[in-house]
Parts: sequence; structure tokens; C-alpha cells
Amino acid sequence: MANELSPMASESFAYNILGTDLRNKKNIDKVFWISSQYPKDRMDERLIENPLDATGLHSNHFSDLEIKKHNNEELKRSLWVGSITDLNNMLSKKGSPLSSILKNGFGDGSVDLVSGGPPCQSFSMVGLRDHSNNRNKLPWEFAKFVESVQPKIVLLENVSGILRPFKLGDKKVHAWFEVAKTFAKVGYIPLCLHVNAKYIGAPQNRPRFLMLALRQDIYRGVKNSSADQELLNALLPSEQLFNKIQKGINPSFGCIKYFDVEKDKALFAGNTLSPLFTHPEPKWVNVKEAIDDLHKDDDNTGSYVNYINRKFYNKSKLPLNKWLNHELRKNGHVVRARFRLYQVASKLEKEISQEIINHIRSRGSNNISQKAIKLLQQHWLLGEDGKRNDNIGSSDLRLLLEKLYSSKHSQTVLNANKPSPTVLGSPDDTGHYHESEATQRTLTVRELARIQSFPDWYEIKSKVTTGGIRRRFEVPQYTQIGNSVPPLLGLALGLVCSKILNGHEH
Repeated sequence: MANELSPMASESFAYNILGTDLRNKKNIDKVFWISSQYPKDRMDERLIENPLDATGLHSNHFSDLEIKKHNNEELKRSLWVGSITDLNNMLSKKGSPLSSILKNGFGDGSVDLVSGGPPCQSFSMVGLRDHSNNRNKLPWEFAKFVESVQPKIVLLENVSGILRPFKLGDKKVHAWFEVAKTFAKVGYIPLCLHVNAKYIGAPQNRPRFLMLALRQDIYRGVKNSSADQELLNALLPSEQLFNKIQKGINPSFGCIKYFDVEKDKALFAGNTLSPLFTHPEPKWVNVKEAIDDLHKDDDNTGSYVNYINRKFYNKSKLPLNKWLNHELRKNGHVVRARFRLYQVASKLEKEISQEIINHIRSRGSNNISQKAIKLLQQHWLLGEDGKRNDNIGSSDLRLLLEKLYSSKHSQTVLNANKPSPTVLGSPDDTGHYHESEATQRTLTVRELARIQSFPDWYEIKSKVTTGGIRRRFEVPQYTQIGNSVPPLLGLALGLVCSKILNGHEH
């Protein structure tokens, strides 16, 4: 079973994973709204509904799950759209049939895994980092759901920013440690990890925090049977934390650590966590391998693309169409000129490159050196009118630089021979590396999907982008890609969980 708050993201998941076309109301029997202002026959309005307006389980709202009693087969392999807070409230009702259905794994006896990525904007280093933000409460709602369902393993994913402490007056609050303690309180031994998608074959530098938590009996099985001594050593402080919490003792920060894929290589080289470290440098996949074929007019693809298409093979989606979601962005002349400037700057020595970027971001208030000007003049540039200029004069170049001002501090261009920076949810952040005049643009949804390791058959639904006040609740195609876990990382984590479950009884 899957749960998703956003109707827009749900449309993509339902289409690709469940074979459901929500917009055209085809094969919709496996998608259930936890709560909505609209009945099921008003699907068009459900798909653009603000999730915050849908929450609350009010008497005038509609719930597909409460309208009748459902059996195991109806709910197995389904998508539940809505707030996990509402879902928890529904499950906590005395005698809830949904609670028993979930806890027994839809008739299989138990649940192997509950995996989730509670929204992380307030933890992100590019977000507000607001300790009081309501979104910060969602990891605890996730723990409440886990306590109700009692799976064998819990997997929580979040941004690396969760590892940076909040300051509350004179105190520091370490969110990742508080999350680990919370899961220990509900019966789980937590193992905290800091991983990166580039080490599992995705062409992207995407560090992420993970918490793998083992139910007490599963942990005992691992402890008694595993030959992975590095894993057992890593889990021992977590067992001690668990024991303290079960006795009502509040453990101090520092009693457990998070294990980093770059600093604790012995742990990740061991048998259990090895799927998270299959591509050490220099085996990293670069962005050219991921997207270079998409600016050509043929249907050929490279070895990386063939790999992800085979890895996530889907016979029902054949023949593949790599042009899905490949709508070119129509950037204005100034944006294209700025990206061309970033392309040139990326080829220069680091200090000069940073000097040029700082000059653009300061609206020219940071003086730029004559050396930087001369180096820029050695390359063709685009003017604010969109025309190519191969021999721009020094004074004209200085004037152009001031007109290309941007306050965006995350804007960059890709390096063709390296993994991409972390893919975010905005289409304006990243420019193409290719130097033909037609590729002075931001990336398409398909190009970002490739970098995230989505196969070419996976079609992103709903609107392409959004703006204004609707950014607060809409999740268009770019945001869906930026918010997602790379499929290759998801697969690696599945293999890790499988190793734990298959080995804990032997």
C-alpha cells in the first residue's frame, strides 16, 4: 500500500505503478482518497484540490475508505491519497477494520516494511530550517503509524539538513537523534546512515539521511545469526540507546552516531549494506551518459539509460518512448545569456569562475577583474537580445554582466563529465552543459528524470510547473522529480532490507 498527500503526485504514481488513469477515470478501483471535499465522481476537482483543504475528516468531507468496509484484496496494492495525520486518526478509532487489515499485511500475517519520506523542507539547508514548522511534526506522525502497524523494518528518508542542529536559545536540537529516540520508544532499534545516490550508480551527487530501524525481535535474530560484524558493531550503541529508553532513561546526544558512506567505508563494504556502495569513484556515472542522447534527433540511448530501462523493465510500457516529458523550456534571452555565461565560467579556473558568479549575483557591486574580462572575451557569448556575439568589447561585456544580474544562489550549469548537483524541484536551477546555441536552457523534466534514474517508460503526469501562491500546495512535474527518491537508491535499499529479513532467522 502507498500513501501520498499530493493529488498531483498521486496521479503519476497511480498511472505508472497501478496502471490507473485518474484523469480519464480508468481503472480507478485501487486509488482511495482518505479525505476530500469532493465525491469520487468529481475526480477532476480532486486532482487539483489543495491537500490542506482536504484534511480533517470533517463530516462534510468524503472518504473512500470510510464509506464502506473493504477487504484485503480490495486494499492490497493500492494508493491512499491524503494526510497521514488523518490516516492515523482513522486507524486509532476503536475497532477500526483498517487497522487490523494493515497490521496483518492484507492477509499475509504481518508487514515486512514501512518506508516513508516525511516532508523535509524545514530540515533542508535551502529551506527555512524552522524548528516550530508543522511539517517537522510529520516524522512523529510517521512513527505513530509505525507503532500502529508494527512492521519488521522501518525505513525513513530525509535530506542531509536533518543532521544540522537547530538552535533553540542556548540549546541545540539534533532532529535526527530525536527521530531515532522516537522510534526506539515504539519498539525499534535505529541505525542512522548518511548515503549518496552517486555511490549506487545514479548520475547525481544526492546525499541523504536514512534511518533503518529493526523491530526488537528482528534485531535479536540479526544479532544471533549475522556474520556481518561491522553491522553488529554499528548496531550495538543503538541497542544500548533502545534499552535506556525502554527503562525510561533519556539518553544524551552522542551516545549513537550516524554512519557516513564516505567516512565509514568498512560498514558499507560489508555484506548487508553493500548495495549502497556499488559505485565508488571513479565508477561514478556522469550527466553526459544520462542525457546526451536527448539533444539529438535519433532514438539511440547510451549504456546507463539502457541499464535503468532494463533494471526497471516494464513489458506493459513497450515500446519505450524516450521523448516523454521532454518538452523544451522556452527560456527568455536574458536567462539563456546568463546560462551561457555560467557555461563559460565553469571552464575557467575556480577563483575566476567564482568571481564572475559573485559579480552577477551582486548586480555588479562586486568589481570584476580585467583578467576575468579577458578570459570571457575568448569565448562566444549571448547578448540580452539572444544573439550570438563572438567578439564582444570590454565595455560592452561589463554592461552585459550587469544586465544578467540574478539573485538565485542555486543556479548553475551541469558539468558533462561529473555527476549532477542535487536535483531540486525548480526548473530554473540548472542549465544544460551542451554548448550549441539551442541548448542554452534549463533541463527538461525527462532530463531530470534520467538524472534521478527513472526509466524512460515512467511518465510524469499533471501540469509541468507552477508559480505564485499555488507553489504552497501544488506538486507539478518538476517538483515531483525533485522530491522523489532515485529509483536506483530505492532498489538498493530494498536489497538491504531483503538481506536483513532473509538472514535474521538463519
